[in-house]
Amino acid sequence: MSNTELTSKIKELRELQALIEEAQAEAEAIKDTLKAHMGEQEELRAGEYKVTWKSVTSSRLDTAALKKALPDVAQAFTKQTTTRRFVVA
Repeated sequence: MSNTELTSKIKELRELQALIEEAQAEAEAIKDTLKAHMGEQEELRAGEYKVTWKSVTSSRLDTAALKKALPDVAQAFTKQTTTRRFVVA
């Protein structure tokens, strides 16, 4: 692929990413409007649509506290991974 083609593809990618971000922001604004309308309700029905907004409880491991309280245990169960990060700047 030539440098001109690469530049064109990168420009197209950035334009598409900007459109995606704009669409995501618009979708979040609509979600916020629906949530405001729902208030404390967990379910809303409108025509053929059912919207739910429920509390979800989850448990997560506090790795910072584990490393502080039991550093040897934290070290024994720490796993390193390597990934490649793609960035267009």
